[in-house]
Amino acid sequence: MAAKKIRRLVTGHDANGKSVFTMDGDAPNVQIMEAMGGTTVTDLWETYDSPADNTGTADNADRPVHLEPGPRGSIFRIVEFPPDANWKTGADGAAAFAQMQASHVADTEGSSGDPGMHKTNTVDYALVLDGEIWAVMDTDERLMKTGDVLIQRGTNHAWANKTDKNATVMFVLSDATPV
Repeated sequence: MAAKKIRRLVTGHDANGKSVFTMDGDAPNVQIMEAMGGTTVTDLWETYDSPADNTGTADNADRPVHLEPGPRGSIFRIVEFPPDANWKTGADGAAAFAQMQASHVADTEGSSGDPGMHKTNTVDYALVLDGEIWAVMDTDERLMKTGDVLIQRGTNHAWANKTDKNATVMFVLSDATPV
């Protein structure tokens, strides 16, 4: 699956304190998760503390893609989920989470049977931008369509794309106290 190009504009301040655009171009930080059928993660920005530091001109997304933000931080990303039929049978979820520096989040018990099941110490805001995707919990699942929002609060969860088209979801992950 070829990753969609996402134009990212970033603002800042010039030497006189005036607002300016500091970046304008395709988001460069893209990771293709082969162990998840080519699921594509595009990281757009990360903050490292709260309140966030808006000084400087550094690209806060110019680092390896990783699943979770650090303490008091946040990550803004877009994920393209391919159809489950393309990858979930025999998939290695643990390998995929390891690729995102997050081996510790995988549901190693395998109780759900979904290789994408995981739990992070975050609150995640998810907005479906295109397509349909199922939000999967331990005991239930719900269909989400374009425009639907999920607030995921440190729960064991996965995503299921039961269609034959990619689903695109925007996420903001914020550090949270473990449940």
